[in-house]
This record gives sequence, C-alpha cells and structure tokens, in this order.
Amino acid sequence: MKGNSLSQVNYRPIEAAIRWAGLLRFQPEIVAAIIDSRHLAVTLNCPRCDELRLYIDRIYDAIYHGELPYGQNGITIDDKSLWDSPDLTIRHVDLKRWMLNHYSGQRPAFLFSRGERIAHPVITLEAGNALLVEREALKSQLEQCRSQLRALQEQRKKHDQAPPACTLCPLSDRAEATYLHIIGAMLTLMLGRSPSGTPYSSFNSQEAIASALIAHHGHLMGITERTLQAKFAQARRKLQSAVS
Repeated sequence: MKGNSLSQVNYRPIEAAIRWAGLLRFQPEIVAAIIDSRHLAVTLNCPRCDELRLYIDRIYDAIYHGELPYGQNGITIDDKSLWDSPDLTIRHVDLKRWMLNHYSGQRPAFLFSRGERIAHPVITLEAGNALLVEREALKSQLEQCRSQLRALQEQRKKHDQAPPACTLCPLSDRAEATYLHIIGAMLTLMLGRSPSGTPYSSFNSQEAIASALIAHHGHLMGITERTLQAKFAQARRKLQSAVS
C-alpha cells in the first residue's frame, strides 16, 4: 500500500473507500484485515465498518459496469483480469468525475477542496425534509398574512365609504359656546395690558393676530382672513354677553 496522505494521484479501491469513509487513521488495521482485493475480514473492528464495505462495493460495482475507468499502478487499462488484482488502481480525476455524476450529494475531503465543499454544500435527506417543512410553514404564514390584509382592506373600504365625522357628530351649542369663550378670552388677553400698563403681547390689533395666524398656519382649513375676522368678532360678542 502507498502512504497515508489524504489525496493521491491514484488509489487502490480499498484506499479510496477508506478515505471516502473518513477512516484514514485506521488504514493500517483495515489493510491488515483484507481477505482479498475487495473483501474485509468479518472480525474487522473499526468505526463505520458497514459504511466502509458499502463504499468498496460501490467502487467495484462502478468498475464492473464501465462507469469508472481503472488500470494498473496508475496507468489506465481496460483489462478485466485486473478486477481481482491488488495492483488495480483508479485515477484521482476519474474517481472525482464518477462521484460527481453518481453521488453528487457527497464531497469527501480527499477528492474535493475546502472551497469546493463550501461552494456546493451537501444537503442531506434530513435537511431537505426540514426545508420542506419550513417551506410549508412559511406558505401557511403567507396565506394568513394575505387573509389579514384582505380584512384590513375591507375595513378601509368601509371606512372610506362612511360619511364624514362632522356629519355624524355635529358640534353642540354648549361646545361651540365653550370654544368661542376661549377664543374671546385669548383675544382680550393678547390685546390687553397689565395693571401697570405693560402689554400682555406684541400684538396691538385683532388684524395683527389674524395676519400672524395666516402666516404660520395658512395651509390649515379655516385659517383665512375672512373666517378669522368673523370668528374673532363672534367670540368677542359671546364673551361680552357672558360677562355682562
């Protein structure tokens, strides 16, 4: 047998199977237990013995069916008399090509570089089933979200069709009087003076207050010169009638 390096230019079937099973550190014990070129002793005691035997059988099966080129001592020769020869070898490149074609889900380190194993991660049956379960769960969540969206859209549609709130809840006389009292009191205060004669604000007229409101909030509904003057006058009258 050749050395114990992980990757070689060519391999004997048992060497390839040992590396495929990840048992390179047990190679001396395994080689010592070989009965013939492809059979291991039943008494062989090492981890994953059944897996090792399976890989040996797969390699020889591929050779017998013409799927895997073979030869002698690294030279490719199609000679069936080599099938039982201890000198039968398989080239690294041929073994890698065969594994890509027939066992694409596996990337043993002796054939594939770390970069190749990362670029093409192996998806096991368990991982595949887990992905399917997750996919079904996501589909269920998506349908639930769609149902909630449809319900919200229906609510929005009904809301848009509802009459404006002002027609549903008209301002009561009491509420209107309260607002007018507040506006009138604020106008009186802003245009008034303290007992010592100091103005309470910098505004000296009702028009100045209206102009300032329009300058700062003219984009709002009702903030216009005409509306403000009308409401101010109404508020002052309401306040005067309340205190008189």
